[in-house]
Amino acid sequence: MNSKMVILSGLIAIGLFACNTGPDSPRGFSLPEGNATKGEALFVKYQCLACHKLEGYEDKQMPKQFSPPVQLGGSTTTVKTYAQLVTAIINPSHKLAPRAAILESVANEDGTSKMQVYNDVMTVSELVDIVSFLQPKYKVKPVQYTHYNTYHIP
Repeated sequence: MNSKMVILSGLIAIGLFACNTGPDSPRGFSLPEGNATKGEALFVKYQCLACHKLEGYEDKQMPKQFSPPVQLGGSTTTVKTYAQLVTAIINPSHKLAPRAAILESVANEDGTSKMQVYNDVMTVSELVDIVSFLQPKYKVKPVQYTHYNTYHIP
């Protein structure tokens, strides 16, 4: 009976991994390398600080759209991948909808992001430059686990 369960589990796992190779799969998708220096200039050009906060960058004269501004960069417990940052810019509602109740200041009533969609404004080259500028601003900070003493029952 155990061998049948192992085989069945293996087939299910193979089936799940096989789902990632369909026509909607991101497999094979790649953007060119960006230029972080150009990305920094574009970050200013597109007035990202109107809605976002980034350590080391401040424009006190720019009117703020959100209070508090949405934090970019800084310490995080997970790696912010290139793909996550690209997705956050071209589809800002992608990860926001489930958290809309918590982030009502940055979400519309329908759960979509209040962030302007830049797909018709920004070129692909500008997008990859901004992502190349932002990605190094995230620092992974490992989770600090509490170490409890092991209790032994005599």
